Amino acid sequence: MDSKIFVLHGENQLSELVQTRYESEDIFQTLIEQYPDILAGDQINPDHPCKWILINREMGVPSEQSGNAQWFLDHLFIDQEAIPTLVEVKRSTDTRIRREVVAQMLDYAANATQYWSIDIIRNAYMEQTANISANTLADIGIHPEAEDSFWETVQTNLRAGKIRLMFVADEIPKTLQAIIEFLNDQMVQTEVLGLEIKQYISNDGIKTLVPRIIGNTTKAVQTKKQESKEWDEESFLESVTSTSGKEIADICHRLISSLKGCKILFIVSVVNRRYRLPECSLSKNRYPSLDFCAPQFLIISET
Repeated sequence: MDSKIFVLHGENQLSELVQTRYESEDIFQTLIEQYPDILAGDQINPDHPCKWILINREMGVPSEQSGNAQWFLDHLFIDQEAIPTLVEVKRSTDTRIRREVVAQMLDYAANATQYWSIDIIRNAYMEQTANISANTLADIGIHPEAEDSFWETVQTNLRAGKIRLMFVADEIPKTLQAIIEFLNDQMVQTEVLGLEIKQYISNDGIKTLVPRIIGNTTKAVQTKKQESKEWDEESFLESVTSTSGKEIADICHRLISSLKGCKILFIVSVVNRRYRLPECSLSKNRYPSLDFCAPQFLIISET
């Protein structure tokens, strides 16, 4: 049975609004595109509510470097902290919402963090703001002189896997909720959330949208707080020494020393025990990938 909410007009008029399914996924997606505030940024972070800019709807995701789009993400948003937020929308009547949507989102995330360039994202944003009345960087508090730094941070976060995955539906089934909570509890850099946006409509056409965030469990919040420590070269090498020995630490030290001129980010992950040092171009040198076992890794991007 569909639930109801009530609106009191003045002192003696009560309007009944009945929960109503979205007529189509396209209508649902258009609401999110036009009114990004319904993504409930205040529920994600009550102290510093997320403010959103839309990068693109149906954002192409390649499966190889400089390749054509293999998949299309429903929406890509970025918040004022430069965290890319991947949004996938499904109606509760779509059977893919049970489990298939999770594999779909993980495909997007795994390939987007590798193959999206900041130029692609920035150009999509420019096209978006030119064609529709969308939030701009200024609307989320990013001043013109800070725009280049903002986009650099977006790229750094993307390469580090510091992203947000958001499953949006009119109703999140229990099976999907369990997966979302498990992933968000376990993942350190990546935030995984569900968002229910229930629609209520009255007989006279009043429409109300009620968002509710799912997955922000106490354990997930604590996990991400514990791993928010700022790492530098010294603390990184100390930890590698303690976990993997001096020989591995010396190799890391030599690599870091040889990569002066690149932007180096030290981050922590407890999800995957194998880490890879990406290629970085410095002058004409290419540095091969290196696998080593340690609870930290570094990501290097070209300056």
